[in-house]
Amino acid sequence: MPTLSDVARKANVSKMTVSRVINHPEKVTDELKNLVFQAMKDLNYKPNVAAKALANNKTQIIKFFILEEIDTTEPYYMNLLMGISKELDKHQYSLQLVMENSFDLGQSDGYIITGMRESDYEWIERLEKPYVLFGENRYGYDYIDTDNSKGTEIATEHAINSGYNRIVYIGIDVKEPFEYSREAGYINTVQKYKKVPEIYRFKNRSSFSYQFIKDEIGRFSKNTAFVCSSDRLAIGIERGLQKKNMVLPNDYGVIGFDGVFLDQIAYPKLTTIKQPVIDMGAACADMLLNKIKQHGAPQGNQLFVPELVVRGSTRNNEKVGQG
Repeated sequence: MPTLSDVARKANVSKMTVSRVINHPEKVTDELKNLVFQAMKDLNYKPNVAAKALANNKTQIIKFFILEEIDTTEPYYMNLLMGISKELDKHQYSLQLVMENSFDLGQSDGYIITGMRESDYEWIERLEKPYVLFGENRYGYDYIDTDNSKGTEIATEHAINSGYNRIVYIGIDVKEPFEYSREAGYINTVQKYKKVPEIYRFKNRSSFSYQFIKDEIGRFSKNTAFVCSSDRLAIGIERGLQKKNMVLPNDYGVIGFDGVFLDQIAYPKLTTIKQPVIDMGAACADMLLNKIKQHGAPQGNQLFVPELVVRGSTRNNEKVGQG
């Protein structure tokens, strides 16, 4: 079997350098890492991660705890898991997906937790290992999330600049920080333009928003845009409008929020606020590993600014006023 010395000779570096690349890759240049990793690959060298973990009193395992329902038709969590696992792999950590009944099974060095709700915060401080939350919170816990307020601000600005004279918000009926922030981004923006906020809330299912718009289309005159808190709700609005023979984007506009999958299967394809989910997953892993190294020291939060992706469910700003 190839040894550390073999890798060092192959890469033309010292054994100490190879060891540093394996054990502390964050302290080594990318050029040097690539050189050593290529030598390891050529020789089929596998570091003894188990021995390293035992020596450092670590498990080299991170648990990813999901506290909400996973919809298998939408790859949001797959993208998140990809971002987390790729970053952990750089540091020879493995990722273990756990649900409510398996949370306490087996050891780990820390937790990444998502789907936290108000009722969950009571027990989180009892955790004995470092943890990072994926999702905004207002209790001072370390977290990674989208800048939710900025996202709906961008969406509302786009709707106004596209010439729609009435901007309606379709929200998710949950009393959670991310939704408060999304509503705040919408409210602040419409008020800036001297418009009156108009908000309707539903469970995050397209069937609810579909039924609402199909039954209540008479409330909304043409040239209205719907800024939605999720792509699911946006698809429901879009389908409801089409059921009533309305034409998008001329009669009405629809903007979603997420940009992971559902926006692309809608017809017309949804204009949406796209979250950089893979990057956020990597940031979760990076923040937790730093927290572990720093013996649980607080890390604060990191917000990612989402991107507006303009598609067929809204007018293109450049075309407003033309033709």
